[in-house]
Amino acid sequence: MKLKRIKSLWGMEGSLSDQFKAVSDAGYSGIESPLPAPGQHSEFMELLQEHQLDYVAQIFAEETGSFEKQVEEAVNFQPLLINSQSAKADMPYEDQLDFFTKAVGIEKQAQILIGHETHRGRAMFTPWNTERLLKDIEDLSITADFSHWVCVCESLLNDQADRLDLAIQRTVHIHTRVGFTQGPQVPDPRAPEYKEELDIHSDWWRKIAEAHRQKGAGALSFTPEYGPPGYMHTEPFTKRPLADLWEICLWMGNFVEERLKV
Repeated sequence: MKLKRIKSLWGMEGSLSDQFKAVSDAGYSGIESPLPAPGQHSEFMELLQEHQLDYVAQIFAEETGSFEKQVEEAVNFQPLLINSQSAKADMPYEDQLDFFTKAVGIEKQAQILIGHETHRGRAMFTPWNTERLLKDIEDLSITADFSHWVCVCESLLNDQADRLDLAIQRTVHIHTRVGFTQGPQVPDPRAPEYKEELDIHSDWWRKIAEAHRQKGAGALSFTPEYGPPGYMHTEPFTKRPLADLWEICLWMGNFVEERLKV
């Protein structure tokens, strides 16, 4: 099974051309980003083709009309898959169920793989609500970013094993960010004081890779998605970041590939 390392454009600087070149030169398989602005559609597609990069399209939708419109637009870029931050955490469950039921129908109509991200503020912000949705909608898939669950639950999810197992089986894309009990991003995943968090998260990712292999999947994509300040910790007063975002993403990409390879 091939591992596809995707680079998020979040936090990158410079022109679109500079960003794509940096990602390609660093050996990534693709990029992950929101849909380009209307005036950048042609340039965006040309850069994908020039650098032979896969595209994971990010969309953000709280109702099905917006979701369907963004999916239709994303398909024009022939993405590897779509990662959607979907619905809202405070929506009544019946409304969430209606949203995701329709979303699966839209996904099938568009013939594109869609993972709904386990993200704070969204319907899948907890293991238990995600479990309920996955059990009620057979073909619903997720983008696994368990750093959010660690933060929301204020734990390393030791009491959520069954729910994690279900989520792992339904994952189509991973955000390999390490969270801790008081936040969705450790200051630096290379630091020895966060070894426990790193080991636990990487064990979840390894189980996702194994589930893919058992299903006969040809590839698994992952994005070492770390955020810039204020996601990234900074020094008080100076606001200087405590780590280099580009270097952390490179390190995490190498780490994940080493951990997940056969």
